[in-house]
Amino acid sequence: MSRGKRTQLVVSLLRRHTVKRWLALFGIGAMLGASILLIKLSLNELRSVPAASYAESETVESQGTSVKEKTASRITETAAQLRQAEPDEKNDVNVKERNEPQQEDEKAAAPQTSSELDGLIVHVYLTKEKRIENVPLETYVRGVVAAEMPIDFELEALKAQAIAARTYIVRRLMQGEESDASVHGADVTDTIQHQVYTPLAKLEGQWTKAQRKANMAKLGKAIDETRGLVVTYEGEPIEAVFFSTSNGYTENSEDYWKQQIPYLRSVESPWDKAISPKYKETVSLKLSEFHKKLGVKRKGFAKSSLRIIERTEGNRISKIRIGDKVFTGREVREKLELASSQFTWSVKGDYITITTYGYGHGVGMSQWGANGMAKEGAGAASILAHYYSSTAVEQASKLSAQLAQRS
Repeated sequence: MSRGKRTQLVVSLLRRHTVKRWLALFGIGAMLGASILLIKLSLNELRSVPAASYAESETVESQGTSVKEKTASRITETAAQLRQAEPDEKNDVNVKERNEPQQEDEKAAAPQTSSELDGLIVHVYLTKEKRIENVPLETYVRGVVAAEMPIDFELEALKAQAIAARTYIVRRLMQGEESDASVHGADVTDTIQHQVYTPLAKLEGQWTKAQRKANMAKLGKAIDETRGLVVTYEGEPIEAVFFSTSNGYTENSEDYWKQQIPYLRSVESPWDKAISPKYKETVSLKLSEFHKKLGVKRKGFAKSSLRIIERTEGNRISKIRIGDKVFTGREVREKLELASSQFTWSVKGDYITITTYGYGHGVGMSQWGANGMAKEGAGAASILAHYYSSTAVEQASKLSAQLAQRS
């Protein structure tokens, strides 16, 4: 082969090699580009998944005018009046409203191991210590149940109390009610102004060493088995009002307060009479003290000067004439510091003897009634459905959009 032909062959081979190299490089580049594009698309897709899931789980559609909007004037008027009551102490004035009442199926609103409430912190002002304690919401609920209901109550009654206590604080946090918490930065106090609360450090000290383990386990079970559950009416957490002992019936809200609340209706509560030590109480007052506390004239006062004008649906005194004045049953109860607004009386000499039936204002859940229902086999959801008419026990996840703002 001549030198010229060899040169021509080499050049041809080099050209072919160069073309193949560029084709190879182009192919590699194309593959890399496609891979990068696929990675970007995958990342975008992955990013969209949690965002979509969050939006789906956290978005709650509007269900019409909220309870707060419907009853704004009511809440303003009675913010200081709606308080919680404890069954065995003097804490008898408690906190401040679709489904059909639930049957015995307690699995309808089964609790979760965690809930949307787990991230919430409650700032509790400890009045005696004059400091704010910051605790997780479920820890707060435990302290309220321990303070508001005797530990020897049935487990299902304690669970009903836990759900009511949780409902109260969730509603308060969602509505941003802090104006009556006494101290800036506190959500609630540890008194009957809101809910009575016992910190863990004091809680363990109120029982003997032998009682402590069993009582703490029972209390913990009541909280754990209701974790995240609240009582709702038309999608809103209710005013979970409760009191110690009924006279056989609960009261309509408007018969004690001025506001008619659809789920606070008068219902029968026959269990209290048989089991509550607070059902009946008798006190005696000098007539001079009786007149002074009520601000009525003693002159011309006689037995006939006391006359019931009207009774409530819950069989308590609605209006009563005493001397020259007409009072509501609530006014007499509060002025004379009576246990209930259902009472009878007798006058003998310079003394008046008054016998009351029931303990507390009578609106919402009767704690001793709840214990009576539990003794008969009722579950927490059934107890709550009985005392809070046309309500539902639901997981707080249904309120997640509002709760997320507090987390």
